[in-house]
Amino acid sequence: MDHVAIPAGDPEALLDFYRALGFDIVHEAEWRSGEFPMFAIACGDQKINVHDPKLWQNPKFDLRGPTAEPGCGDFCFVWQGTPETAAAAIKATGAEVIEGPAGRVGGRAAGTAEGVSVYTRDPDGNLVELIAYGD
Repeated sequence: MDHVAIPAGDPEALLDFYRALGFDIVHEAEWRSGEFPMFAIACGDQKINVHDPKLWQNPKFDLRGPTAEPGCGDFCFVWQGTPETAAAAIKATGAEVIEGPAGRVGGRAAGTAEGVSVYTRDPDGNLVELIAYGD
């Protein structure tokens, strides 16, 4: 996979949340200047493009899912620590752990690798899962 895209209801809150979890933000300066209608949350070699409300609310912008609205995302990220450090990072953002730690089968090893996940919601309501594989 190369990238996915989500519409943002509160781009500033999303920036703060994902930056606090340790993600890099791409194109923030261009977005802030108005030069680019989105920024991206970097995830290794992949990214999540975050569409500004001015973009996704524009009726002429149709390069998105027709029913996509803020909170439509459901993401699982590999956490390079323990489930306990993932839970602590979530709490440090001001969010709460809504489930976990819980054993889950993730995408590694063709969908057969087991990990331990904790779940939260970002400021727009997207589901965020942090899975630790213990490696």
